[in-house]
Amino acid sequence: MIMDSNQLNVDIKMALEKEKKLLKLLGSCERALVAYSGGVDSSYLLYKASLALGQDNVLAVTVQSELSPPEEIEEAAKNALTMNIGHQVLIIDLLKIPGIVENSPERCYICKNYIYNNLRGFAEENNYAVVLDGSNADDKSEYRPGLRALEELGIKSPLLETGLGKKEIRYLSKQAGLTTWGKPAAACLASRLCYGDKITPAKLELVAGAEQYLRQLGVKENLRVRYHGNLARIEVEEKDIELLVSKRESVVSELGKLGFLYVTLDLSGFHSGSMDRMVRYND
Repeated sequence: MIMDSNQLNVDIKMALEKEKKLLKLLGSCERALVAYSGGVDSSYLLYKASLALGQDNVLAVTVQSELSPPEEIEEAAKNALTMNIGHQVLIIDLLKIPGIVENSPERCYICKNYIYNNLRGFAEENNYAVVLDGSNADDKSEYRPGLRALEELGIKSPLLETGLGKKEIRYLSKQAGLTTWGKPAAACLASRLCYGDKITPAKLELVAGAEQYLRQLGVKENLRVRYHGNLARIEVEEKDIELLVSKRESVVSELGKLGFLYVTLDLSGFHSGSMDRMVRYND
């Protein structure tokens, strides 16, 4: 868990009002397929959709690809089972899709477009009226080209539509008893590479392995290992910087065994979408 509820600093009345709007919106969806990663946002959305529509009218679908760590797929399946909601895994080889491997700043748009086209087709084949996505209101303030793909495909993002931000979702998830409320933020493994750096299975396995080791070492909060060729740039929250400094010899040794020649710790700490800085600065 990355925080306790006292750190959320949420306007409770406003959060509850937004939740009412969310339930009303979800209640109009009839049967819904939820794009389910197992993270904070999609878990809250899945749970509320099941309350609004009934468990039999909701299906959680998790996309499995080279861009997602295997443990996330397993965790998503366990969470859906805990909520007693149907769950399926859709396997997609994203590295065979033109435009993704090249890793341009439009990669996320191309990826989301392909994934949600598949989810929409799956929904139609199985008589689900709508596909729901877990994007939240905070996503609009960041570089998210994938949101454009969702809008073009007619995918609904109820959390975003009702103005629910990340802290509010964490608070409401906590109140609902969801164990995912304090889960660290997650992102696809491709986000660890610089734009223009070709995506390969070896690079993805390298950063995934490095992050898995750092988790085992004791990093519980947000974590990214950014890939810069033979150099690893580790981003963690401030409290975990001290942890890694105290264990620096082990960190350097283990990441070296994985394949990194150089290991650095970013003193500015964790920043979601830090690889997007060059895109924002060039706009």
